[in-house]
Amino acid sequence: MVSDTDIKKTKSKDSKKPRWFRLAPARTDLPEFDHIMDLYWGGPERRITGITLRIIGVNAIALLILMFGILYLSQYQNNLINARLETFQTELELISAALSENALEHDKQNNTARIVSNNMHQMVSKLSSTARQRIQVFNTGGTLMIDSRDLPGLDDRIWAEQERRPHDFHSVEVLRSMTRFVLELLPDRRTLPNYPETSKDQVLSFPDVPDALNKNISLSVWQNAKERIFLSAAAPLFANDQLGGAVLLTREGTEIEKDIGRVWIDVLKIFFGTLVLTTLLSIYLSGAIAKPLKRLAKAAEKVRRGQARADDIPDLSHRHDEIGELSVVLRQMTEALWERMDSIERFAADVSHELKNPLTSLKSAVETASIVKKSGDRKKLMDIIQHDVQRLDRLITDISNASRIDTELSREEFEKINLRELLNNLLDVYAADPLKRTSEEKQGWNKSVQTQNATITLNNASKAEITIWGLESRLAQVFQNLLSNALSFTPDGGTISVTVAPLNKKISITVENEGPGIPAGKLDNIFERFYSERPANEDYGQHSGLGLSICKQIIEAHGGQIFAENVKNESGKISGARLSVTLNKA
Repeated sequence: MVSDTDIKKTKSKDSKKPRWFRLAPARTDLPEFDHIMDLYWGGPERRITGITLRIIGVNAIALLILMFGILYLSQYQNNLINARLETFQTELELISAALSENALEHDKQNNTARIVSNNMHQMVSKLSSTARQRIQVFNTGGTLMIDSRDLPGLDDRIWAEQERRPHDFHSVEVLRSMTRFVLELLPDRRTLPNYPETSKDQVLSFPDVPDALNKNISLSVWQNAKERIFLSAAAPLFANDQLGGAVLLTREGTEIEKDIGRVWIDVLKIFFGTLVLTTLLSIYLSGAIAKPLKRLAKAAEKVRRGQARADDIPDLSHRHDEIGELSVVLRQMTEALWERMDSIERFAADVSHELKNPLTSLKSAVETASIVKKSGDRKKLMDIIQHDVQRLDRLITDISNASRIDTELSREEFEKINLRELLNNLLDVYAADPLKRTSEEKQGWNKSVQTQNATITLNNASKAEITIWGLESRLAQVFQNLLSNALSFTPDGGTISVTVAPLNKKISITVENEGPGIPAGKLDNIFERFYSERPANEDYGQHSGLGLSICKQIIEAHGGQIFAENVKNESGKISGARLSVTLNKA
């Protein structure tokens, strides 16, 4: 952009130079899903979707920002005008020197300089035809003496029209009209001053002449009513250092307009080429996004209707992008959903089967009680009825607890748990007389607790504190079930060992008893729902068979593992059972 100092240069003689889709409600009176998809997406053949418009909009914004930067051509115009002014000043100095040398006469008597008209006409005619610019000469009084336009065949406007190519400047005018509103927003945009209408009667109406008559070189840049660029420059004429007049050069900035016009046309071509390429790439990118999303939406709707499983959802993991991640997550979510549904179905079947046994026994006892005569037999039947009722109550309680575990684990937030305190507090529950132990024993890892019929020992080779993530109440329930299970199999006077062992980022807790062990082939079955393998001396129906199943459910929800194995002595004989739990450290 042309600054004020660049528009008017005055020098002395000796100076240097950033919801996409909504599923229809599940109603039977709505059209088929494919038709609904067409309504939302505009039909299967439509490529211009909302995503497409967003992508094109984002890319267009980037291009417009680039356009603003490229259209910052006023700075280029600035530099071009400055360079042309430097050349124009050189031409002015040469012309003024030639005129001063050949068209001025020094009056030695009066020590003045005056213009020699004949010589000046010849020099102006010759220089004007060579330089193709308007030359005006003024005397010291400011009177216009010679104007090259008044000389025959020397009208500089004819040369300017000949140099201008109409079709080139028409393209520039079109581009200017298209970008005028943009250019006006540029921060350094300045309008060149209008070229003044000259009057031959007043020297002040001629640009730069008053400065030249004050013995200064003056250069200016103007524009006319048609926004054509004009350059003007004036210099004093000297003879033996005496002022003899001034010369004014005026020239249209045709070369500047042509250079700027070529740059604007190139910018316009690059812009439209980039815009077309970006639009095509945006449409392609939109198709690459919208098509797989449409497939995933259709598959998700089929899953909602119960017509598809995880394998029916497209596997797009090979894309290695967000859509690929979405397909993987949808497949995993669907698989987990179907597993949960299958689990609920199996759980309902198992509950139905387990409830039928005590109900059948209870029904038989009630029917028999009405026909039994002896009081002893009636008492036995009443004992059976009471036992079955208690068994039903125990089953319903355990089933209710098992059904709530998943919900509680998903709603409650995990917290850091001190494993030593958790196990110590749990062992205190089983202690026959916890008050006899000293406080120092309660604070340690290694200690022993005496129950009514067995001894429980807690062992950990490391003295460091261990913290784990989880729900303290549920983990306490797990270890309580494991200890209760071990106590039920351990003979009187036996020992139950609870061992804690760090494993890198995990922690292992084992509960080992001295019982008969687990039957062959049943190491995995003991964690199944309603499976019960009880000691021979225990009455039937005392346990629901859900204890270890609940333990496995809780441990897996904590990201851990639980498994069982038999303990063998040196002779290879089974000497007990070991249940191991692995959890993550906090």
